[in-house]
Amino acid sequence: MKEEIVLPNYNHCILNTINSILKHYQVKTKYKGLPELDEILKKGYQNIILIVLDGMGESLIRSVSPNGFFMKHHATTLTTVCPSTTTAGMNTYYSGKPPIETGWIAMSQYFKEYGRAIEMMRQIDTYTGEQYTNIEKDIFELVKYEPVYEQIERASQNVKAYEISPNFCQRRGKRKIDADNLNLMADAIETLCKNPEKKFIFAYQENPDSILHKYGCQSEEAKQFIKQAEEILDTMCEKIKETNSLVIISADHGHKDIETIYDVMNLKEIQDCLIMPPSLESRAVTFWVKEEKKQKFEELFKKQFEQKFILYKKEELLEQNLLGYGKQHPKVDDFIGDYIAISISDSIIKLGTNLSKQRKDKLSTHCGFSKEEMEVPLIIIK
Repeated sequence: MKEEIVLPNYNHCILNTINSILKHYQVKTKYKGLPELDEILKKGYQNIILIVLDGMGESLIRSVSPNGFFMKHHATTLTTVCPSTTTAGMNTYYSGKPPIETGWIAMSQYFKEYGRAIEMMRQIDTYTGEQYTNIEKDIFELVKYEPVYEQIERASQNVKAYEISPNFCQRRGKRKIDADNLNLMADAIETLCKNPEKKFIFAYQENPDSILHKYGCQSEEAKQFIKQAEEILDTMCEKIKETNSLVIISADHGHKDIETIYDVMNLKEIQDCLIMPPSLESRAVTFWVKEEKKQKFEELFKKQFEQKFILYKKEELLEQNLLGYGKQHPKVDDFIGDYIAISISDSIIKLGTNLSKQRKDKLSTHCGFSKEEMEVPLIIIK
């Protein structure tokens, strides 16, 4: 059966969710909001709460709990950004800008300044797992932006912005509350809502993404998480219903179960065409190719991966605005090689070098153009 391909819609995606909130707080932004959310925000809530559950695609909640709390309050279906991954998606939320402007594209990005491929969210070497502690200049200074917390507090000085996330997450706002699970997150939101000040609360949890990577989309563990999340958040909403609060629940991307794994180290003919190791992620792979072997690379890739990946030249990716619209971040040209291949199947290309640490293969992942990865819900509880 042919997979359904979904491309990012930058007029109706997670970028527009956060821009509706920014516009509500008088932040000047060139990006559109969501009409369905803009109208609700006009009612003037004391607390606006945005909850992002990592990896909770629409197909997952529709299959697990079609009549549950999430679908009961389902407002619309959105796409995520491209690539459909946490690095691109969460930094869209955190900045109010698409990946083309932030330079936050995927898990592993090559920094010429350090001669390293770096895992963006953890600041470790992609291949060796080495933790960076003595880098003279923080790599994040090279892809820096103003977080939405600062944008909101500057534009609406009577509003306080709060960040709730697991302990391991890098602080982006000046008011961060650590919450390593859903119960702690819900408790923190409940406590904040009882305070009479006007607030924007942005809460993030790493699941179901971590569960899905480990167990897959059809697992009992994934189903249990969705049911538990519905119960916890339903109870939380009941407890804060007298506090004039609006709760918005969404995700950064969805998930796709994986059937076929290709190890890039075993693709000898393709390896012979490359200048350096591929980068980004296993379902959105960028390649730096020797000039004299570009035609051969295209032929080899098409022969091996036709119907499995779409191969774009860098120019095609950018001309089609797949990373979004706006002023291109100067580092994008460094991070994207001559080509980028995006999965449209249940296949991945496992990245690595001879120095790579052995990692267990993920049963489910994301970054491709499948419906399961690209579509996320917008859930609104008034």
